[in-house]
Amino acid sequence: MPPVERYLFDGFVLDVPERRLLRDEHGIALRPKEYDVLVTLVRHAGRLVPKHELLETVWRDAFVEEGILSVHVAALRKALGDTARPWRYIETVSRSGYRFVAPVDAHEGKLLRRNARTRPEVHELCGKGRSHLLSGSMFELPQAIDAFQRAIDLDPSYAPAHAGLALALCAQATITMRIAPTHDAYRLAKDAALRALALDDGSADAQVALGTVLFFSEWEWEAAERSLRRALEMHPAHVQGCVNYGRLLDVLGRHEEALDAKLRALEADPRSPLVHLAIAFWHWNQRRYDDAIAWASKALEIDPGHPMAREFLAGAHLKRGDLDRYVAENVRHAEAHGVPAEALTPMKNAYASGGRAGLIAFAIEQLTTRSTEAVAVQLAMLYAEAGDLDAAFLHLDRAIDGRDPVLVELAVGPQFDALRGDPRFGACVARMRLTAGRA
Repeated sequence: MPPVERYLFDGFVLDVPERRLLRDEHGIALRPKEYDVLVTLVRHAGRLVPKHELLETVWRDAFVEEGILSVHVAALRKALGDTARPWRYIETVSRSGYRFVAPVDAHEGKLLRRNARTRPEVHELCGKGRSHLLSGSMFELPQAIDAFQRAIDLDPSYAPAHAGLALALCAQATITMRIAPTHDAYRLAKDAALRALALDDGSADAQVALGTVLFFSEWEWEAAERSLRRALEMHPAHVQGCVNYGRLLDVLGRHEEALDAKLRALEADPRSPLVHLAIAFWHWNQRRYDDAIAWASKALEIDPGHPMAREFLAGAHLKRGDLDRYVAENVRHAEAHGVPAEALTPMKNAYASGGRAGLIAFAIEQLTTRSTEAVAVQLAMLYAEAGDLDAAFLHLDRAIDGRDPVLVELAVGPQFDALRGDPRFGACVARMRLTAGRA
């Protein structure tokens, strides 16, 4: 099969075999000769194409006046939105010819040739975005999104910037970082991931981004694994790829493979709180709570204010039955979010008067005042702990309907253990096309 000839410039895609010009996946109508003139100029981007060469290439079997070129170039400029000087795409060289002046990426199969280097600022912004993203902190997510978006503004054709934006939006949509509506964030994330792949289907970043969306949002386990494995074949030490692939394998019950993937991430970036938490979650799913606490504590050593690490510690102490430590970690977690000390008094009173049952009843009361969709999973777990399984499965069904991303752990996570003995649990897991009892 001959290589695919496709050119990318400033958000446009010029697909030569299909004879089409696209922008934002929408076709732009061109007359046949206008299209041929554009292809000729783009193929020689950065070089002066003399008028006689254009005429010989486009009208090789016919004799035409060179004045026809100015007509077609004017039409092309209009179609491209290149209507103000200095010309953005097609430069006129007086009495000589034309030059395509925009940076062009040329794809031939999986080979990418850049006709112009990406600006250094774009690489710098993407590096900053990745650093914020790998912190795993909700406090740094807005900075990650801003960095990737600024990189895209500087170079819309740079695939890793779109892929990074997709991963940041996925993180924004997860249950512990929900600072945007889940469905909106995942929709935007998928759009960004697909755009990254359209720009460069050989980008490991783009494959990680798509695999992450398929995993957390669409629950397409096999397709997610294909994308993540493809990414790691391209870039075996891709930190985000290793973390998300490890989490997917854990969800699918392939625990030893999962740990191997997460340890590869640790070797690649031993200072990432996100990686340490990923390993903590592996121990959590194995019900090895002391080890889970140790790894979450390592994340806090790197970032003492890390909100997810503190929340994780609270849950692990609750599973160990250490209610005093559970309450203490919740207090610290609340303080990290700026909650005043007096606002925590009702929780402390509920614990003092009712112990574990009092804490659970207090948490249920607090959550029922909020949006059902946003807290359905938490309510399901709390009602299960309280022994009200009918209410628990009612909220669990709602969470499945809403495709809450935290449910990817349903088949393996100990947070759902209080539900496992009920026949309805197997039906819920089957709805997600998982297998119950893998933990």
